Amino acid sequence: MSEKEIMTLADENIMNTYKRFPIVLVKGSGARVWDVNGKEYLDFVAGIAVCSLGHSHPQVIAAVKKQVENLTHVSNLYYTEPQAHLAKLLVDNSFADKVFFCNSGAEANEAAIKMARKYAHENMGLDKFELITMKDSFHGRTMATITATGQEKFQYGFTPLLAGFTYAPFNDLQALEAAISRNTCGIMLEPIQGEGGVNIPDDNYLASVREICDRHGILLIIDEVQTGMGRTGKLFAYEHSGIKPDIMTLAKALGNGLPIGAMLATDKIAKAFVPGNHASTFGGNPLAAVAADATIKTMLQEGVLDNCRKMGDYFLLQLKKLQQKHNNIIKEVRGKGLMLAAKLDIEGGDIVNECLKRGLLINSTGGKTLRFVPPLIITTQDVDWAIRVLDEVMEGK
Repeated sequence: MSEKEIMTLADENIMNTYKRFPIVLVKGSGARVWDVNGKEYLDFVAGIAVCSLGHSHPQVIAAVKKQVENLTHVSNLYYTEPQAHLAKLLVDNSFADKVFFCNSGAEANEAAIKMARKYAHENMGLDKFELITMKDSFHGRTMATITATGQEKFQYGFTPLLAGFTYAPFNDLQALEAAISRNTCGIMLEPIQGEGGVNIPDDNYLASVREICDRHGILLIIDEVQTGMGRTGKLFAYEHSGIKPDIMTLAKALGNGLPIGAMLATDKIAKAFVPGNHASTFGGNPLAAVAADATIKTMLQEGVLDNCRKMGDYFLLQLKKLQQKHNNIIKEVRGKGLMLAAKLDIEGGDIVNECLKRGLLINSTGGKTLRFVPPLIITTQDVDWAIRVLDEVMEGK
């Protein structure tokens, strides 16, 4: 089928929940994808921080091919080897003692909200049910997670929202402490706000939030759906702060493109869940589990995290140089690892579209922020090419 025929077929039959770009992607390899017409693109979106090992990584492909020939899916009424190995791998490389598997970030956060309330009801009292989340946060699109999301634009049209959530400004410890009430059972936040515009807190912020939680006897839930799996240069972003959360959520890059999410917790908190409390039909599916297992092992064994730190520093430096040249357009650049952003004085949509025409995929979040979340395997040549395209586009503004 032609590009136009495919887009028409999709528009006629798929619900209008996405504002799609007018290209049809059919193939990916490393940091590049190709459309149905054979045009090549450098992909600095990576499925929105999903394909951290790049597209069609050989280790992931090999694991999935082997597994699909043996067992694709069985119910969680039974044990499977891939799920058991993946759970141990996550536990061995994090603060956690136990893992719950699901399919997405929203589901992982939904599970975390349920676990926090159940633990609080059983250990703190029935009046402890409220979670404090941050303004400009993003935690998903289920009813509970859009309520947890501190952005009205995601909540519009879905009221009444769930009770038991309140919001505090991100990176404001005084306001956060003032928001704690007799009903508070926990604080839920992203180490770096992704959808909110790659907002990075002060260096001592997470450690101070941990101290506040300990002092008030409440839980700390870290949403690492976007920041986790190496995106900031460590396997999990909380590691930069030297603290340990009580609950952590993962998804996106966990399966390098296969849908899988996870909620991790300490043994003390995990005991709140017993059979019948929560479940997921496809959670920890053997196919997704082997993809995630291969992804984590590749990240840890093949220098991916080191490359993320090096390329992140290099990309940030080049963005700052671009800012100096186009200071009428770029107000600020910020980021950690390969989670970077350029705050603009103009709307970012036109720049995204012009980059697309030139073969560079980037995205805009919050209207005036360009977000860069490329595969963690990119090279200096990739960064240089992206900067040249951005420079060319901004020259015309």
